[in-house]
Amino acid sequence: MPRPLGELEDAVMTRVWQWNRPVTVREVLEDLQQERSIAYTTVMTVMDNLHQKGWVRREVEGRAYRYTAVSTRAAYAAALMNEAWSRSDNPAAALVAFFGMMSPDQRDALDDAVRIVQRDTPLPPPAPPAPREEAGREEAGREEAGREEAGREEAGREEAGGETGTEER
Repeated sequence: MPRPLGELEDAVMTRVWQWNRPVTVREVLEDLQQERSIAYTTVMTVMDNLHQKGWVRREVEGRAYRYTAVSTRAAYAAALMNEAWSRSDNPAAALVAFFGMMSPDQRDALDDAVRIVQRDTPLPPPAPPAPREEAGREEAGREEAGREEAGREEAGREEAGGETGTEER
């Protein structure tokens, strides 16, 4: 499972995710420099590390690489939550505590997500209805009548001289 991104890795990936297009080191550098003093080689190293870790793929364009996110920020967040939850010795208690920390907006988002999952998850086929007691008695009565009829037919054949309805030749 993924380790959390470092501070600079997260700053770089935030841009890659937000821009949602292939980006160059230079583009990321120029945007980061609006917030902090940072060298081209530092951004290049971070983006190379993100490539090595599988967070971005890269393609050569001229003399530079263009980097594209391999997955979404939502998938990254979900993987981190799943990792933390799977490490709990009491997953139900962990979920209760997590839900208790949520803001009203986060609870609304959770409600929306649950509705989407319920809508997209096919329901199992309905179970056959349990037989009614009366229907069970009616069925038993039909079976008994069928056995009586078969018994009368067998008795009629025996009286006619054939043991099982076969004729002598």
